[in-house]
Amino acid sequence: MSLNLPTLADLFKQLGLSAKQPHIDRFIERHQLNAHADLVSAIFWTEDQKAFLQEAIAEDSEWCEVVDELASLLIRKP
Repeated sequence: MSLNLPTLADLFKQLGLSAKQPHIDRFIERHQLNAHADLVSAIFWTEDQKAFLQEAIAEDSEWCEVVDELASLLIRKP
Protein backbone atom coordinates (compact mmCIF):
# COMPACT_ATOMS: atom_id res chain seq x y z
CA MET A 1 0.00 0.00 0.00
CA SER A 2 1.29 3.45 -0.91
CA LEU A 3 1.91 5.91 1.89
CA ASN A 4 1.35 8.82 -0.47
CA LEU A 5 -2.40 9.10 -0.58
CA PRO A 6 -3.89 10.96 -3.54
CA THR A 7 -4.69 14.62 -3.10
CA LEU A 8 -7.68 16.57 -4.34
CA ALA A 9 -5.52 17.80 -7.23
CA ASP A 10 -4.62 14.17 -8.05
CA LEU A 11 -8.32 13.28 -8.09
CA PHE A 12 -9.14 16.10 -10.46
CA LYS A 13 -6.34 14.93 -12.79
CA GLN A 14 -7.64 11.36 -12.59
CA LEU A 15 -11.12 12.61 -13.53
CA GLY A 16 -9.67 14.47 -16.52
CA LEU A 17 -10.26 17.89 -14.97
CA SER A 18 -7.86 20.75 -14.39
CA ALA A 19 -5.92 20.35 -11.16
CA LYS A 20 -5.08 24.05 -10.84
CA GLN A 21 -6.41 25.38 -7.54
CA PRO A 22 -8.51 28.20 -9.07
CA HIS A 23 -10.17 25.63 -11.38
CA ILE A 24 -10.82 23.24 -8.49
CA ASP A 25 -12.35 26.09 -6.48
CA ARG A 26 -14.53 27.13 -9.42
CA PHE A 27 -15.68 23.55 -10.00
CA ILE A 28 -16.69 23.21 -6.35
CA GLU A 29 -18.49 26.56 -6.43
CA ARG A 30 -20.44 25.69 -9.58
CA HIS A 31 -21.32 22.07 -8.77
CA GLN A 32 -22.99 22.19 -5.38
CA LEU A 33 -25.08 19.22 -4.22
CA ASN A 34 -27.92 18.97 -1.73
CA ALA A 35 -26.96 17.47 1.61
CA HIS A 36 -28.48 14.07 0.82
CA ALA A 37 -27.42 13.88 -2.82
CA ASP A 38 -25.27 11.00 -4.00
CA LEU A 39 -21.95 12.21 -5.40
CA VAL A 40 -21.81 9.55 -8.10
CA SER A 41 -25.36 10.30 -9.31
CA ALA A 42 -24.64 13.98 -9.95
CA ILE A 43 -25.54 15.01 -13.49
CA PHE A 44 -22.22 16.74 -14.19
CA TRP A 45 -20.09 13.56 -14.31
CA THR A 46 -19.31 11.71 -17.51
CA GLU A 47 -19.90 7.96 -17.54
CA ASP A 48 -16.16 7.32 -17.14
CA GLN A 49 -15.95 9.71 -14.20
CA LYS A 50 -18.96 8.05 -12.55
CA ALA A 51 -17.40 4.62 -13.04
CA PHE A 52 -14.14 5.73 -11.46
CA LEU A 53 -15.89 7.30 -8.47
CA GLN A 54 -18.10 4.23 -7.96
CA GLU A 55 -15.11 1.92 -8.12
CA ALA A 56 -13.08 4.06 -5.71
CA ILE A 57 -15.89 3.96 -3.16
CA ALA A 58 -16.92 0.32 -3.64
CA GLU A 59 -13.38 -1.03 -3.42
CA ASP A 60 -12.39 1.28 -0.56
CA SER A 61 -9.34 2.11 -2.68
CA GLU A 62 -6.60 4.62 -1.95
CA TRP A 63 -8.85 7.17 -3.70
CA CYS A 64 -11.71 6.69 -1.24
CA GLU A 65 -10.70 9.39 1.25
CA VAL A 66 -10.17 12.08 -1.35
CA VAL A 67 -13.46 11.14 -3.05
CA ASP A 68 -15.15 11.61 0.34
CA GLU A 69 -13.37 14.94 0.70
CA LEU A 70 -14.71 16.06 -2.67
CA ALA A 71 -18.22 14.94 -1.73
CA SER A 72 -18.01 17.04 1.45
CA LEU A 73 -16.77 20.07 -0.44
CA LEU A 74 -19.64 19.83 -2.91
CA ILE A 75 -22.36 19.86 -0.25
CA ARG A 76 -24.34 23.08 -0.56
CA LYS A 77 -23.71 25.31 2.42
CA PRO A 78 -26.79 26.99 3.93
